[in-house]
Amino acid sequence: MLQTPSGGAGHGTAATDTGLMSIGTVLNTLHDEFPEVTISKIRFLESEGLIEPQRTPSGYRKFSPADVERLGHVLRMQRDHYLPLKVIREHLDAMERGEAAPLPAVGRQRDGEVVLEPVEGPTVARIGRAELLAAAGIGEQELDEWESYGLIAPLPDGVYDAEAVTVAGLVLELGRFGIEPRHLRAMKAAADREAGLVDQVVAPLKRHRNPQTRAHAEARTKELAGLTVKLHAALVQTALGVRLP
Repeated sequence: MLQTPSGGAGHGTAATDTGLMSIGTVLNTLHDEFPEVTISKIRFLESEGLIEPQRTPSGYRKFSPADVERLGHVLRMQRDHYLPLKVIREHLDAMERGEAAPLPAVGRQRDGEVVLEPVEGPTVARIGRAELLAAAGIGEQELDEWESYGLIAPLPDGVYDAEAVTVAGLVLELGRFGIEPRHLRAMKAAADREAGLVDQVVAPLKRHRNPQTRAHAEARTKELAGLTVKLHAALVQTALGVRLP
């Protein structure tokens, strides 16, 4: 079984007498380490085969501690190593089979194929267009449309940040409810404004010559990003008059 690092998702779990948890309880368990995680993200990871919770006769998801542990690993590898979901799934499956599985990273493309290289620490992945299409399960036309609305954008060198896979998955999931990409332009504009506000606050720290101060700027950016996500969620819930689990 995978081992959860200290402070990971497997600690402080509120479980039922059977040891199984609802998706709301799982969300609360993960919230301290992953404040940006939503129920939709957990459902999306399930649809991608990263986790397989049990189902009650009435169709409700029930998560075991092992499910939460695995989910924490998935989220950690997305956050810290920017790995595509397919790579994460293969890596965790190999670990559970007891195989030696050094953590891979997305390297450069060679002859149209992505080269995965083992790494020692966090790295920022760059995903080619073909890999993004494959990881998200979408076609060229869909990606072109999403780019036209600013939902996904290539980096200056023509490739994509690995977070584009997460964005693509969420756009697809919203589409199941009839929310089209063109409807999401307002969300993108709001996100850009929030990011601009955070960047305005930390900009003086980023420009500092002291490496420790710049490192502090990165930590402050993550903290502010988490707070803006929480505020955004609270405002949406208030506007809709609902309370998410």
